[in-house]
Amino acid sequence: MRDTTTRQQYPVGSGFTPSSTADDVLAGIDLTGHNVIITGGHSGLGLVATRALARVGASVTVGSRDIDRAAEAVAGIEHVEVGRLDLLDPGSIADFAACFLDTGRPLHILINNAGFPGSAEIVRDARGYEAQFAVNHLGHFQLTLALYPALRAARGARVVTTTSGAQRASDILWDDPNFTTGAHDFGLSYAQSKTANVLFSVELDRRWAADGIRGYAPHPGIVPATSFNRSVGEDAQRAMLLIDAAGRPIIEPDRGKKTPEQGAATIVFAATSPLLDGIGGVYLNNSDISPVDPDLRPIDLTDPGVDVPVDVAPHAIDPGSARRLWAMSERMIGREAPGGPGEDR
Repeated sequence: MRDTTTRQQYPVGSGFTPSSTADDVLAGIDLTGHNVIITGGHSGLGLVATRALARVGASVTVGSRDIDRAAEAVAGIEHVEVGRLDLLDPGSIADFAACFLDTGRPLHILINNAGFPGSAEIVRDARGYEAQFAVNHLGHFQLTLALYPALRAARGARVVTTTSGAQRASDILWDDPNFTTGAHDFGLSYAQSKTANVLFSVELDRRWAADGIRGYAPHPGIVPATSFNRSVGEDAQRAMLLIDAAGRPIIEPDRGKKTPEQGAATIVFAATSPLLDGIGGVYLNNSDISPVDPDLRPIDLTDPGVDVPVDVAPHAIDPGSARRLWAMSERMIGREAPGGPGEDR
């Protein structure tokens, strides 16, 4: 079996930098006639991506569990609509997907962007699944499978699942992903879910590339100004050098600390760049494909003199683990994926 995932995990020389913005990446791209779904597209990085994609002609559907808040956030942006989507609720996911499929429109770009910030105390969904894994991975897994007919109908679609440099910190907790027997660890549960995002993209690409559907997992960097990062509290943000003494975001793109416009750049690069034509199942950073880093040095945000490593960990793109996670996810949501199993590599 040939491992083409690792072989593709090399930069393409995009020419973009950590300081590039979403508008920089989209310069010269016309998405007129393209349909986009983005979860959490009404706040933070998602809202920046929604605005940028709509500006270049895309018709964007924002999935949000709070449709009034979402509608207010995107008011005045042309070609944008909102649908109710709660990624902790399998019924809501099914209804959202069914509403889009009923329109008969092909889906050219699906951006699985929403995330559950988590908390020190464990939160579970109605099935007993740990909430970060349930939202960040399983909810998006179910949504993507449900939208398969529209993705295939596009005859050239991309599924972009926002991940994080935290993928370096943990493989999937195969024996207990929901912390039913062991003590809950917020950082570990988040890292596991971000590794799941990458592995999902790897296996999706293997299975569905023949249908013209490619998978990508972009790391946007650390964006202090988003509510997601603010959820950890000001003391923790200061300790991690994300905000200064006055509470202002510290922006250092070369160290991975970005504005929302810079953070969204890699997301829209994954969604649109012609440089990725014919390539899929990869982790991206700084608007390019990331190399593999077998030396997993710890990420220390508290040391201003140390570069923040963000390259992809071998465990996050392992094709055997990707297949194993896909099968486990099918069992957990009680649904088999449509489409073929992909050719052996």
